[in-house]
Amino acid sequence: MLEPFFKANCIEAGCDEAGRGCLAGPVFAAAVILPQDICERNTELAQGLNDSKQLTERRRTALRSVIEREALAWAVVAVDNREIDKLNILRSSITAMHRALDNLNLRPQHIIVDGNRFYPYADIPYATVVKGDGKYMSIAAASILAKTHRDEYMLRLHQEYPQYAWDSNKGYPSAAHRAAIRMYGPTPYHRMTFNLTGESPQMEFDF
Repeated sequence: MLEPFFKANCIEAGCDEAGRGCLAGPVFAAAVILPQDICERNTELAQGLNDSKQLTERRRTALRSVIEREALAWAVVAVDNREIDKLNILRSSITAMHRALDNLNLRPQHIIVDGNRFYPYADIPYATVVKGDGKYMSIAAASILAKTHRDEYMLRLHQEYPQYAWDSNKGYPSAAHRAAIRMYGPTPYHRMTFNLTGESPQMEFDF
């Protein structure tokens, strides 16, 4: 069972992203504020929340509807591949988190972020937590929302470009995805600063 809060007795937002390591499509980020009594209010969330990568697709989908219903506030934002190529993936991920925080209908008093990098957001104190999506409920909830919303988006793109099998790889660098890039070339949704085929030195910058 995850911890409900990093800092108790305040309005705390958890943030996480999905799609950072993909070759195509946007990076999605979510921000979630859970109520102080979330463990008493909803045992399904208290017992079921975890890093989205540790959950099945079916379980993520089920938890998403509970999160969106029970959260005091939540928001999901995407930064597309063109902006990623312009900013780099780290800056794009943090930009997406900032925009998700912008879209909350409740101003947080504290922010917790999965990972070890973040840029200050307004004047709100924050903490970065390595593997935070497996430690704190609000980060896990943000992880699930970012992942499920991004997967839905990639399924829609798959209808446009089925040869890249985004319905199964979701834009990540699978062998089949890279083989399709070599055969068909990149799409308008590919991140052109990334090593798309795996045959050249890594180009994306992470600073």
